[in-house]
Amino acid sequence: MSAFIQQLPALIGVVIGALGSYLAVVRGDRVRFQREQAARWEDRKFAVYAEYARALKRSVTLTYRVAAHFGNDPHPHPLTPQEAEPQLAEATIARDPAGEALILLGSPTVVERARTWVVTVMEMEAFLRAQTRDPAAWQALMERQRAGREGYYRAVREDLALPPGHSARWALPSSGTPPQR
Repeated sequence: MSAFIQQLPALIGVVIGALGSYLAVVRGDRVRFQREQAARWEDRKFAVYAEYARALKRSVTLTYRVAAHFGNDPHPHPLTPQEAEPQLAEATIARDPAGEALILLGSPTVVERARTWVVTVMEMEAFLRAQTRDPAAWQALMERQRAGREGYYRAVREDLALPPGHSARWALPSSGTPPQR
């Protein structure tokens, strides 16, 4: 029995070491799983944020083209309201599921900035449905839309911990080329 008692501390050390190793591996696996899960959600959020921006930007581009038809915008490819109607309807329909995904996965700040941006785009669409011919009022709407887009992108970058990005506002040479949208 005395041999067993002499070996008991070593046996206890082995058991404690095995238990410690097991706990360390379990903890490491849990941390790795949580990190991988967070990365997957970040990828999904990025995709949702980008899809919403693409859907809204499609509506914006169509409004620029219709505004050019009314003489409010210098876009080089004007569209009549009749030509644009099916495309605008399609863009609006595509915007809805993108907006729902945004509400589901987006941070409250990003969703609020998206709301600000889309409300301005809806005002631009209403401006054109009324067939308004007022370049100064259109320019004010465009500035609000650009500020809304900029605020949305800023909130997305903050939410995803991305570095600051470009404002997408730059001056073009005055060659009759329309300004960057």
